[in-house]
Amino acid sequence: MERAPHPTLQRYVDHRVVPAMAAIPAERKESLDLIAAFVKERKAAGTTADLTFICTHNSRRSHLSQLWAATAAWAHGQDHVRTYSGGTEATAFDPRAVAAVERAGFSVVKPDGKNPVYEVSFAKDQTAERCWSKVYNDPTNPQQGFCAVMTCSEADTNCPIVLGALDRISLPYNDPKEADGTPEEAARYDERCLQIAAEMWYVMQQAAR
Repeated sequence: MERAPHPTLQRYVDHRVVPAMAAIPAERKESLDLIAAFVKERKAAGTTADLTFICTHNSRRSHLSQLWAATAAWAHGQDHVRTYSGGTEATAFDPRAVAAVERAGFSVVKPDGKNPVYEVSFAKDQTAERCWSKVYNDPTNPQQGFCAVMTCSEADTNCPIVLGALDRISLPYNDPKEADGTPEEAARYDERCLQIAAEMWYVMQQAAR
């Protein structure tokens, strides 16, 4: 039985995320099923399933993936799942991506600074996810035994080997940055947020079976 996140986020899941799962292409499901298998295998082994989502700047797609994977895992009772993100270089969690998760229904505490640590909450009485830009092998991320999920083609190419990773899965997303400064900006970020939400929901639904 699924747990319920914040009411606004729950409505987003019910009315947007669940319907969007039906549109996930078969070729995407092949990669998503590999992540679900990792989650199931780690549970069977009695250990945590550490998922580190990696893109170039750890500013958009990897953070969206970390947040939605954490939310979906919690909603489906996969309490052994731990989610992280990182980049091949560090910049900052982009404010446009932050705004997209707020529109979806996450609660965000936004501090000041060049690379602030955001606290993003998906449910009452649950510890908020701490999101800031860092390299994938930052000391706060797992150093071994994790699944590296490559969320952009550039990082996928530049990191053919992710040291310490037990598994490495390619799951590239189009970068919403392409629409920055255009009338399509918010729509493009919302589109990517929804795609990632639907795919992470699918992963955890499969893992829970």
